[in-house]
Amino acid sequence: MQIMTRYESSSSAMISVLRRHLRKDGWTILRLSRELGVGEATVKRWLAGKGLTIDRLEAMARLCGLVLGDLAREAEDAPGELAHELTLAQEKALSSNIFLSFLFMTIVNGVQPAETAADFAVPPRTMEAALARLERLALIDRLRSGRVRALVDRTMVFRKLPLRSLFEQHMKRVFFELDYSAPETTYISEMVKLSRTGEAQLAELMEQFRGQVQALADRDAQSFALEREWIGMLSVMRQLDLSPIREAQGDFS
Repeated sequence: MQIMTRYESSSSAMISVLRRHLRKDGWTILRLSRELGVGEATVKRWLAGKGLTIDRLEAMARLCGLVLGDLAREAEDAPGELAHELTLAQEKALSSNIFLSFLFMTIVNGVQPAETAADFAVPPRTMEAALARLERLALIDRLRSGRVRALVDRTMVFRKLPLRSLFEQHMKRVFFELDYSAPETTYISEMVKLSRTGEAQLAELMEQFRGQVQALADRDAQSFALEREWIGMLSVMRQLDLSPIREAQGDFS
């Protein structure tokens, strides 16, 4: 059954919600086309709302563990299409204060300000001032229910200098000063040889993993009986500097 014109507005909102869940769960166009048995161009048309039927919408929703009712309920409160990238002005504003940027990221990841305030003993006036700043920056909406929602998709990537510099200044040392020999430090490391195409595919795998981590956090948040703590995760790849390996060859000469 084709989605009817008089429901076009609500169906567009539902499709927007679906796209957000698909990205969060790591579903790329290629994966979707293979799973659904159609071409990539067809999947793109469906996700744009063209030729989409209720049955197809429901089939894609099931890939995220959702039913149509879930999409409809989220669509009612959804702010519409979320931004996938911050503007330079927004990044500059966030980078001016590490608490402001941290608060924004917690909201993007579904943590309500009241929980953050309790975790870090944030005074009400401080929290109110920070939320007002984020609202002025068009980064959040404050709903009549008292809840806060982000206006930016959680799968966004910081591409501009200000927030990358903030990470370099405050967060890089958190990961690079770790004692990797300590048993409480959990990490994985791998060395592979890849083509440029392979590197691009690895970057896509990293984005899929990021979505899986976000989905894990969402599920874990439903376990109210379990105590949770803040966890930092860094996924990075780079070309290796092989000079130490070449120099070490001299030890066997």
